[in-house]
Amino acid sequence: MFQSLSEKLENAFRKFKNKGKLTESDIKAGMREIKLALLEADVNFKVVKDFIASVSERAVGTEVLESLLPAQQIVKIVNEELTNLMGGSQSKLTISSKPPTVVMMVGLQGAGKTTHAGKLAGLYKKQGKNPLLVACDVYRPAAIKQLEIVGEKLGIPVFTLGDKVSPVKIAKEGLKFANQKGYDMVFIDTAGRLHIDEALMQELQDIKAEVEPTEILLTVDAMIGQDAVNVAKTIDELLDVTGVILTKLDGDTRGGAALSIRSVTGKPIKFIGVGEKLDAIEPFYPDRMASRILGMGDVLSLIEKAEQAYDEKKAMELEKKIRESTFTLDDYLEQFAQIKNMGSLESLAGMMPGVKPGALKDAKIDEKAIAHTEAIIKAMTPREREKPDILNASRKKRIAAGSGTSVEEVNKLLKQFDQMRVLMKQFSDPKKLAKMGKRGKIKMPF
Repeated sequence: MFQSLSEKLENAFRKFKNKGKLTESDIKAGMREIKLALLEADVNFKVVKDFIASVSERAVGTEVLESLLPAQQIVKIVNEELTNLMGGSQSKLTISSKPPTVVMMVGLQGAGKTTHAGKLAGLYKKQGKNPLLVACDVYRPAAIKQLEIVGEKLGIPVFTLGDKVSPVKIAKEGLKFANQKGYDMVFIDTAGRLHIDEALMQELQDIKAEVEPTEILLTVDAMIGQDAVNVAKTIDELLDVTGVILTKLDGDTRGGAALSIRSVTGKPIKFIGVGEKLDAIEPFYPDRMASRILGMGDVLSLIEKAEQAYDEKKAMELEKKIRESTFTLDDYLEQFAQIKNMGSLESLAGMMPGVKPGALKDAKIDEKAIAHTEAIIKAMTPREREKPDILNASRKKRIAAGSGTSVEEVNKLLKQFDQMRVLMKQFSDPKKLAKMGKRGKIKMPF
């Protein structure tokens, strides 16, 4: 995300590099580059004007002009001002002190509202909540069915009265049902249109009056840039939304919507959609996003992803197995699953300091190779997985046939596994590891 903007800002910062001291004219020239970068990223003109004025005012102060490393001070100021521009700090979803917490999802058709109602419910289900989805879009063909499919995949029930009942009544009955059955969160999926019209807005206002939502979240497509900001402003004026979900941010190379929406509407971005999978939703942290835009990484989000993907108990068990050299093929398979759970290499790269956005654009985890590995291991008996040394020619032939692969692929997997075990044995012995490191004999099996 934001690859184009990041590259342009990096070019702008070059104006300040390799200079022991900066003059006001140096700063003015650099600010002109930053201004152009933001305008080309489709950031609102007034937002850009105010941003540049704020950065310039700080940049010509003593903290920069008298600094030993003025270029770094400029980057620091831009980072802080970008953070302020996007809201300053994380804005969390309000949880009602008297359940259920009612979240009303609004937005134009095509922004991903239905999917993100499910994603959000799934996110809170993982946190121990008991969510209910309510299908109030009775106009778009298959909208109710889409929500039901999303709900089924996430294991979250969907309340519906079909498409012949008014959305206001469905919302009212859905809330009543949630109270009766003990659901502590209700996500109401409302209808969208291709444009804002009077009938749609009146219906949304009627639903709001009926259910008195804890939160009204506006879902907007980040990739439409300035238009997304205009839509947000108009809907907010009519509904008084409490927050924004920016969808398709993983495909947004410019960043105009993310950088403009808070300033123009005064409403915080609470969540971002970063992919098609149902777990591809993240809370929005302005400071972390500013760091990512400036190529400074987002280590905290990377750590959180790793923690979500990796079970602490399993990690301790694995450490013990490595120490005792009892690492099996089942454990080997488990490691692939953990890597897959963390997401694409491209998205992870954007969180690493110093790695340019898009640097691993074509680096993909080979899903086909992982599927073959999984099929081969699952075609083995429990004893074979635990003691692969017993695999003779006939057993390998049976495993290849059972997994739909070849004996060559079975042999290749076993070789990789042996190399991994050797490597892990080296890592389990600190003294041996230190000696081999000095001799340059540690070799990775891939």
